[in-house]
Amino acid sequence: MAEISAKAVAELRKQTGCGMMDCKNALKDANGDFEAAVKLLREKGMAATAKKASRIAAEGLVDIMTIGNTTAMVEVNSETDFVAKNQVFKDFVKTVLKTVIESKPCDVDALLACKVADGEGTVLDALNEHTYKIGEKLSIRRFVVIEGVVSTYIHGMGSTGVVVSFDTDVADKDGFAECAKNVALQTAAMTVAYLDRESVPASVLEEEKAILIKQMQQDPKMANKPEAVLAKIVEGKLGKFYENNCLLEQAYVKDDSMSVGKYVASVAKELGGSIKVTGYARYDKGEGLEKREEDFAAEIAKMVNG
Repeated sequence: MAEISAKAVAELRKQTGCGMMDCKNALKDANGDFEAAVKLLREKGMAATAKKASRIAAEGLVDIMTIGNTTAMVEVNSETDFVAKNQVFKDFVKTVLKTVIESKPCDVDALLACKVADGEGTVLDALNEHTYKIGEKLSIRRFVVIEGVVSTYIHGMGSTGVVVSFDTDVADKDGFAECAKNVALQTAAMTVAYLDRESVPASVLEEEKAILIKQMQQDPKMANKPEAVLAKIVEGKLGKFYENNCLLEQAYVKDDSMSVGKYVASVAKELGGSIKVTGYARYDKGEGLEKREEDFAAEIAKMVNG
C-alpha cells in the first residue's frame, strides 16, 4: 500500500472540502491515487445525497447575477438557514448562476445535466459534492433567465429576489436607473400576481365577478337591483381587484397619489423618451415549501444523554 502523506491529505481536503479522515481513508482506498480518491469522495457524496433525499430543504437563498445582456435568478435550498451564510454554499450558488447564464437550460433537469461553469463534471456532480461537503440536503429549486434591460433587488441576505425587465430608449439617461430600482423595490415590498390588467386571465376575472355578484345578491340593499345594474357595480369594484393584484395598477409606495404605471410614465416624460415595464420575476425563499420544525429541547436532551 502506498504511503499516505499529510501533505496529500491536506491537498485533497483543500480541493474537496471533505473531512480530514474522509480524505485519508479515500487516499488509502485509492492506493495513493489522488484523482481516484477525488472520484471516491464524489461517489460518497452521491451516496450522501441519496440518504438525505427525504429531508426537508426549505432554507437557503435566492441570488441574482448579470453578465452582459443576460440576467439570471436562482433559488437554491438547504436544510438550515446557517448554510445560507456559509461561503462555500454562496460560491456554489454563484457557480450555478454562471452556468445558467452560459448554458441557458430550459428547466432544472436540463441545468443539472449541464457542464458546471469553471469546473469539471455536471451541475448534478457539483450539487452532490457540496451536499457531501456541507452535510445537508441541497436542492436547486428554480431559476429564470431574462435578456435585456433589467433592474434587480435582493432583500434580506437572499430571502427575496426580484428582476424587473424594461423596454426603453432612455436606459443611458440619468434618472432611469433610479426609476427602475424603485419599481424593483416596489415589486419586493408588495406581493402581486400580475403585471397589469391585461395580464389577468379571463377565467380569473369571471370568477372574481361571480364572487362579487354573489356577495351583492346576499346584501339586502342590493338583492332587488337588476342584474345589469349589479354588473356595472361589479365593473367598478374590479378596479380595486386590479389595484391589489397588478403591479402597474398598485399605488406607488413612495407617492401613493399615483400608481406605479403613472410613476413610470412621469419619469419617461421627464427623460423625453419611452419606458415600458415588460415583466417581472419574484422569488421568495422557501415559498410554498414544507418548513422544517426544530425541537431544540429534545435535540439538546439527546446530546446530553449521549
